[in-house]
Amino acid sequence: MKTFINRIVVFLSLILVLASGYANAQVVKWDSTYRPNKYAEIVAKFKEDPKSKKDIVFLGNSITAGTDWAKLLNLPQAKNRGISGDITFGVLERLQDVIDGKPSKIFILIGINDVSRNIPDSVILHNYQTIIQRIRAGSKRTKIYFNTLLPVNASFNKFKNHYGKDEHILWLNSEIRKLQAKNVTIIDLYPHFLDQDNHLKAELTKDGLHLIPAGYQVWSTLLQNGGYLK
Repeated sequence: MKTFINRIVVFLSLILVLASGYANAQVVKWDSTYRPNKYAEIVAKFKEDPKSKKDIVFLGNSITAGTDWAKLLNLPQAKNRGISGDITFGVLERLQDVIDGKPSKIFILIGINDVSRNIPDSVILHNYQTIIQRIRAGSKRTKIYFNTLLPVNASFNKFKNHYGKDEHILWLNSEIRKLQAKNVTIIDLYPHFLDQDNHLKAELTKDGLHLIPAGYQVWSTLLQNGGYLK
């Protein structure tokens, strides 16, 4: 009888160990402190750049950084504040410098790298709200424009951490659209970049994530036709 009981105890202990391991496997780790390698260097350059209340700031990651906005839009006052690889926490860390310049407009596109790094959607949304609150508090006359996230295209097989997470993009975009209630102008980029399979159009990207000039031209046309630059 004692031997039988011992076997039961061992068996139950094994189940607990396996269950504990399974539970731990479900905990996805994420890091709010991640910053791209050249983050500090680029931020320092941004701080040195003269500022004007007429500035139109484009704030985000590599998708924002990938074009010359002043040239693309024929707007000398357009300032590119995109940093490749940046996440919402990185934007929050460098946001005060943008706010201090009290620009006329800020266009924001950020979050796809958060998704790729498994930062929870609720945390990303909270950071969106904090970005808006801080701009509103520090530069009341600045007009805020928030872009929905772009789709991705896994067929390029280059940014695997960004692929297969469409449900996160869709959820965040649905929440971004609700930010309209906070006196923020929403620019819904997402549907304009979709192909028939709900992927980023292959003819607008070089790698399934970043845009080529044709992609930026679509973006530019949306901004101009939507009257967002006036």
